Amino acid sequence: MIKPANRLQSVTEYYFSRKLKQIAEMNAKGMDVINLGVGSPDMPPSETAIETLCRSARQADTHGYQPYTGIPELRRAFADWYRRWYRVQLNPDTEIQPLIGSKEGILHTSLAFLNQGDGVLTPNPGYPTYTSVSRLVEARIIPYDLKEENRWQPDFNALEQMDLTGVKMMWVNYPNMPSGAPATKELFQRLVDFGHRHGIVICHDNPYGFILNDHPLSILEIDGAKDISIEMNSLSKAQNMPGWRVAMLASNEQFVQWILKVKSNIDSGQFRPVMLAAAEALKASEVWYRSMNQIYGRRRLLAEEIMRFLGCRFDTAQSGMFLWGRIPVNYGDSVELSDKILSSARVFITPGIIFGSNGGQYVRISLCCCEDRLKEAIERIRLAGIAGDAL
Repeated sequence: MIKPANRLQSVTEYYFSRKLKQIAEMNAKGMDVINLGVGSPDMPPSETAIETLCRSARQADTHGYQPYTGIPELRRAFADWYRRWYRVQLNPDTEIQPLIGSKEGILHTSLAFLNQGDGVLTPNPGYPTYTSVSRLVEARIIPYDLKEENRWQPDFNALEQMDLTGVKMMWVNYPNMPSGAPATKELFQRLVDFGHRHGIVICHDNPYGFILNDHPLSILEIDGAKDISIEMNSLSKAQNMPGWRVAMLASNEQFVQWILKVKSNIDSGQFRPVMLAAAEALKASEVWYRSMNQIYGRRRLLAEEIMRFLGCRFDTAQSGMFLWGRIPVNYGDSVELSDKILSSARVFITPGIIFGSNGGQYVRISLCCCEDRLKEAIERIRLAGIAGDAL
């Protein structure tokens, strides 16, 4: 009998893959579920990006394989974007690697740096892919706590007391997902210092810096960061291009070359018109970002109304495209509340437990939903009488 690889025993199907199947089945039965779970922007990218894609795709010579390092136009656009918004100088020829999504980049980076049994520090709560990919490459997962009382930042005293023998990599993500905690230069300085002193590669995942956040920051702004850090960024969120699968990583030339060695053996690059359009999207003005944030700001107020109606407590200083809130004490955990809302009101919000045990008493609402549907969600929850149970 044929059996799958042993590594599959260490992971399960991605939560949203399973949950979206359930929601699709409910919709097929006419239940019309309002999905406030996934962070998939529902607005289009800039018009110039779309026009560039269409114009280039009509050309006869744009449909072949492209360089594994991405086209020069895209690498230069990423470098210009980092210089303009993050105050970081990057060599587009040696310090930037375009990616088919940062999720794929997490795998490429892990394969490039981790041997079986190497230690990886992963945040709890945190993006589940950090942990699942670490399992797939047979690394040793060492969770570190993020807690509300510490503003969802690492407890560096606790980290220093850990046995860090064999730890090679640390995943961090600010503005944080799921908590929305903002990035700070002080935090990045401490992370870079920690990485240097312990010989740990700091991998910073940075897709949310432009959403409801007036001051985008990069860990690469910190002196010496490039020597020990890798930063990933994505066009999925701020540029409204999740399905286009365009992202990048930046680091020192050696790290980039190691990751390229892996990547070039896994994929064959991206569609040239997509890369040209992405380069155009990266030229978006402050006015364009502001217009997106005005929409997200109005949606955020409605999400806050949902949280209050459910009796959830939240920090108004959050940034990013989600709202993270602590559930009332009369619910056992976040799954109980999420399932109750889905079954009673046909509204899906994400239970925080999927991000780790420290998220067990929290839920997350996505802002990737139009105002009319958010208002409808509020009314459905009201009619279902859930607020009476939660207060």
